[in-house]
Amino acid sequence: MPSSSENIPKSLNGWASTGKGKQLENLELPLKTFQDDDVDMRITHCGICGSDIHTIDSGWGPTNYPCVVGHEITGVCTAVGKNVTHIKVGDRIGVGAQSGSCGECDDCKSGHENTCSSGKATFTYNSKWPTGEEAYGGYADKWRGHSRFVFKIPENMSNEIAATFFCAGVTTYAPLKRYGVTKGSKVGVIGIGGLGHFAVQWAKAMGAEVVALSHSDKKREDAAKLGCSDYVVTSNKDEMKQHNSTLTHIICTAYSSHFDWPANLNLLKTNGTFILVGLPEAPLAGIPAGLLAVRQITLCGSIIGSPSDIQEMLEFADKTGVKPWIQKYPMSEVNKAIEDFREGKPRYRFVLEN
Repeated sequence: MPSSSENIPKSLNGWASTGKGKQLENLELPLKTFQDDDVDMRITHCGICGSDIHTIDSGWGPTNYPCVVGHEITGVCTAVGKNVTHIKVGDRIGVGAQSGSCGECDDCKSGHENTCSSGKATFTYNSKWPTGEEAYGGYADKWRGHSRFVFKIPENMSNEIAATFFCAGVTTYAPLKRYGVTKGSKVGVIGIGGLGHFAVQWAKAMGAEVVALSHSDKKREDAAKLGCSDYVVTSNKDEMKQHNSTLTHIICTAYSSHFDWPANLNLLKTNGTFILVGLPEAPLAGIPAGLLAVRQITLCGSIIGSPSDIQEMLEFADKTGVKPWIQKYPMSEVNKAIEDFREGKPRYRFVLEN
């Protein structure tokens, strides 16, 4: 039996996508069966992520409708299973894009659950639990899932601020840490948006100099406030050439179908690293193999982060003061929030609030 201050509910009320092109509808849907390793959460906040929109639109493949998206979830713990020791009822907690993994493959055993290679990982929505039950996300009043992927929110961090760390935050923190960004590094950030504004702050907090790389001039002032030492308009060929061979790393958070690979890779020093975290719906094209070889460039991707990455990130943010720029909407106005998101209005992360 769970340790709880409430009766264990059997359903959630969530804002569900019922088909491509349709507005979200408020539906009652079943929660997974409560198990000994599970945690229940009363949701207070959920960030809106580009992944939510891709899923609503079946952009990355077929979506299993009805689907409740949202994987930047924070709230208050209302129940814990008998095996759960690191979370207790009443704790402020959060969960991100992943809710489960097999725990048995080489990746899981080595602490890289985010790359679980068994094909048995459970993502927070448009996915299934090992029981075959549907996983539902955070555009809702409740969430239930495995405690391995649930984290206590630092005491000095509010739920609304913590929410977007669980996807946008760790998606940018983990690869910057993994690929050695530190004092003496010079990092280019492509796209000053929901992911990019985190990437600038992480790199700066790690001791690096940061250069914003944006398709227009409109975010120059914001980039300076975030900590960038320089700002390059990527459509300006002269500005781009002035920065050739100056960057140790580039993290790409915004990828377009007309991406100029040669111009961007030329910004990297020899043995530089290009990190792709903004995932397009179409395959990559136009990558110059010769330039990769001559500069000995590492071209890599990264997906979210492991539980240990998330825990480390929360502690690092608490220590350094990194935090998102957010705009809040009532959960009941989720369709308006999505409309504004599609129009490119976030500066720089939307958060829904119950």
